[in-house]
Amino acid sequence: MSLDLHFILFLLLRMAIAAAFVVSASIITERSGPVIGALIATLPVSAGPSYVFLALDHDAAFIAQGALSSLPINAATIFMCLTYVVLSQRHGLLVSCGSAVAAWIMLASIIRQFDWTLIAGLAANLIAFGICIPLLAGYRHVKMPLVTRRWYDVPMRASLVATLVAIVVSTSGWVGPRISGIIALYPVVFTSIMVILHPRIGGPPTAAVLANSAWGLLGFGTAIAVLHVAVVQFGSAVGLCLALGTCVVWNLTLWWSGRRAMQRARQAP
Repeated sequence: MSLDLHFILFLLLRMAIAAAFVVSASIITERSGPVIGALIATLPVSAGPSYVFLALDHDAAFIAQGALSSLPINAATIFMCLTYVVLSQRHGLLVSCGSAVAAWIMLASIIRQFDWTLIAGLAANLIAFGICIPLLAGYRHVKMPLVTRRWYDVPMRASLVATLVAIVVSTSGWVGPRISGIIALYPVVFTSIMVILHPRIGGPPTAAVLANSAWGLLGFGTAIAVLHVAVVQFGSAVGLCLALGTCVVWNLTLWWSGRRAMQRARQAP
């Protein structure tokens, strides 16, 4: 087998694996309501496979630097969510989603101009979430209507994430860890949620999924910081496992806290 054919087949396999993760998470999101859907959407179902494949091709220093660049991008993602949530209350998909994606691209372009440290990246996240979480709180409690899946839903989601993985993997050696870390954090899951759900169930219910994702995204940012530190100390494999564990534990804690709050509300006189 030629080297080029081997690369293409291996790339297609990576794309298929990543697409399977995102498609599964998106389907669960549709069926479980905005709260559970948001917790699933903030798991690393698109960035995770991208980083795993980067770790197969590059050393721990590359992954650590990529994570350092990804950390402030997480702050851009929460502003993307806020943009969509506010606009989707009165506007259609094109305006709401287009403006949200444009906001992410603009912020990512600004972020890439700077050399980020761990402390600066964490500070950017704390400031961004300190602003956005209170503003999103009023949009969280909307009932999720029944969603009927259409034939093109799964292929579209699969193609979105597969394209992202292909870009990250095939260009990482050329663009370096900083740009790879930024591209890997593009919010594929949130974009697919907007594009698929908004025309079907309307802006407010779709916005509720993104509004409920704020606390989960904060945990995702923490996981990126853990990835950076752990990769430097223990290597890529351990760092990726610890980052995934951070996301899972954080979201399970949010789920448990939400259930406790609901139980207390039912028991209140």
